[in-house]
Amino acid sequence: MIAALIFLAVVVAIAGWWLSRQRLFSKPWLETGDTGLAPGTEAIKLPASKVGLGVFLAVVGALFALFFSAYFMRMELPDWRTLTMPRILWFNTGVLVLSSVALQLAVVAARRNRPSALRQYLIAGAAAAVVFLVGQVLAWRALADLGYFATSNPAYSFFILITGVHGLHMIGGLIALARTSVQTAGDTVSDRLRTGTELCATYWHFMLFVWVVIVALLAGWLNEFADICRQLLV
Repeated sequence: MIAALIFLAVVVAIAGWWLSRQRLFSKPWLETGDTGLAPGTEAIKLPASKVGLGVFLAVVGALFALFFSAYFMRMELPDWRTLTMPRILWFNTGVLVLSSVALQLAVVAARRNRPSALRQYLIAGAAAAVVFLVGQVLAWRALADLGYFATSNPAYSFFILITGVHGLHMIGGLIALARTSVQTAGDTVSDRLRTGTELCATYWHFMLFVWVVIVALLAGWLNEFADICRQLLV
């Protein structure tokens, strides 16, 4: 429970920090200098898509925090059997890191108006994400081959639930990434394409963060972290 609350607090902090960087919390009536036709118009330039993404990521973070909280409470019951971590999960983690790095390089290419490089990085990030999803299916099959079934072990049910929901969010990100990649056909990088690339990269980094927490949960590291927190609070 403590680890889930800390995770939720971190998600809220990240969302607040990201939105503050977009000047969502700026006070235009306190700004001075030339602001164009109307005072404070600089703060109104924030695209609605960025605000929407920030709110969406906060909701997704709250959803996973609930999953983690339920995981901790369920594992206290006597029928819980700890899962053997499939080795492919470490490979999947590395692939997702590479995908996130590719998306960040795409942001750099978009800001430098390099559509060709932008296209390559977007494709590389998408390809790595597809490999990650295939690896997730292989991880499910590996556990099934070891004799884990949803009806016999609640730990396996939670594994399927949490990693499955994360995979669905990755598929949604791939759809958005595909739509952004289509816009790279031109010779220049438009403001809309630049914004779309930044949104995709932000989403990818967040999903990487969630995945790292999931791996820590499944590996038992969050349990140790929660025990340390309990000792500090006592």
